[in-house]
Amino acid sequence: MFDAKLRPLIDPPLNRLGSALARRGVTANAITFLGLALGLAGAAAISGGYFGAGLGLILANRLLDGLDGAVARANGPTVLGGYFDIVADFAFYVSVPLGFGLVDPANTQAALVLVASFVLTGVSFLAYAVIAAERGARTDAHGRKSFFYSTGLAEGSETIAVFIAFALFPAWFVPLAYAYAALCVLTVFQRSALAIVQFSD
Repeated sequence: MFDAKLRPLIDPPLNRLGSALARRGVTANAITFLGLALGLAGAAAISGGYFGAGLGLILANRLLDGLDGAVARANGPTVLGGYFDIVADFAFYVSVPLGFGLVDPANTQAALVLVASFVLTGVSFLAYAVIAAERGARTDAHGRKSFFYSTGLAEGSETIAVFIAFALFPAWFVPLAYAYAALCVLTVFQRSALAIVQFSD
């Protein structure tokens, strides 16, 4: 929902840093894998009750997620890089709720519901991207990508805001998780309605 609005603020400094790294031979895929490792480490820290460390690693993951795209734009995006980026993003997204589910059994059901909602949004996102690509649709609302990026109510910015809230207020994980899961399901309906409009023959 807010990703496209934030890009004009975030992209310029990231692009400058990404261009500098690209000139030094740093690859986007290397940054993607490093970011994934930090994100998974953050989820592991959360599962052990180290919420402050987990939050720091989550923020580092998001910084590197933006930076790998900047390096890719400097070098030219690739299909393989887009694949790794999607896989790393979804692996990170599901790991954080699992961390909260493991740290406290009272969180388990809400964590599973949230993970399930992430799966649904991920499936709708990728299904839309595949069909849009087959029809030659393009958008730069989320920056130059190697795949079609459809807008939704629950996107990366909203997800990270919720993860930050989880880490700062772990006692509120259950109601926050259910509320965000509901927003994710609404995103699936929103994207499905858009698909009906765009893809009906």
